[in-house]
Amino acid sequence: MHVKDILKRDKTLFSFEFFPPKTEKGWNALKNRLSTFEALEPSFVSVTYGAGGSTRSRTRDLVCYLASETTLDPIPHLTCVGHTKEDIDAILQEYAKAGIDNILALRGDTPEDGCVESDYAYAADLVDAIHAFDGASFGVGVAGFPEGHPETPNRLLQLEHLKAKVDRGVDWICTQLFFDNNAFYDWCEQCEIVGIETPIIAGIMPITSLSGMKRMAELASGANFPATLQRRLYRFQDDPESVHKAGVSWAAEQCADLLDHGVRGIHFYTMNQSTATEEIYQSLGAPSGSKLRDSHT
Repeated sequence: MHVKDILKRDKTLFSFEFFPPKTEKGWNALKNRLSTFEALEPSFVSVTYGAGGSTRSRTRDLVCYLASETTLDPIPHLTCVGHTKEDIDAILQEYAKAGIDNILALRGDTPEDGCVESDYAYAADLVDAIHAFDGASFGVGVAGFPEGHPETPNRLLQLEHLKAKVDRGVDWICTQLFFDNNAFYDWCEQCEIVGIETPIIAGIMPITSLSGMKRMAELASGANFPATLQRRLYRFQDDPESVHKAGVSWAAEQCADLLDHGVRGIHFYTMNQSTATEEIYQSLGAPSGSKLRDSHT
């Protein structure tokens, strides 16, 4: 089912992000947690794709496993940096054979070795390539950055880039993680001003440790960590369990506020861990995503 149809089915869309484990131990740990994720009944799940396709085979393997062995609906990330047209066509062919309906199209990060040879320079070009693929019709999503993108400090230019992607034919926008809902709401209004009407899915990642917060600051460059959030976390810096509870509580408050404001969806960056996501669901008063989604039908 294309995401545009899922959005018609579900008043509020809930989704999870996984990354393909590097080791057999990590793979087994994720497989053991999948039943918990299934019980939460997300609208779909996404699977990340390493810089320059560094996890290409592992991403494919996880996507195909989720599609064939679980009740979860997987959406693979796909980046174009470091890929030729033939590479992209081959990947899309694999997903078409596996019955995958949607792709999250990203430009991608430059690999550590600096290789940037690509037939497609921008995510908008990749969106065109996915639509031009004649082996299947995929729903297409793209990324949005409510608090800015480090490579494009000009916020007006960022919106132009997002509008360019949306104008190529996009079903949904999934945002980078954020901790300040007001910044998200303001950015959504900015999107409306430039004519972006595509449904926006808010990216949420609960902080479960102080070291995790520092890693997020590196990964999500530009993300603001509000003083109130930092104060809550550092208050318990010598008590890891309390830090976890404070971080999950903040994310739960974010989600409740987003739902109160009628957000079209929430995308949880799970880091392959089910505990925090399950705790947030419970705090929202429903044991499964089906009740939270409040289906139109």
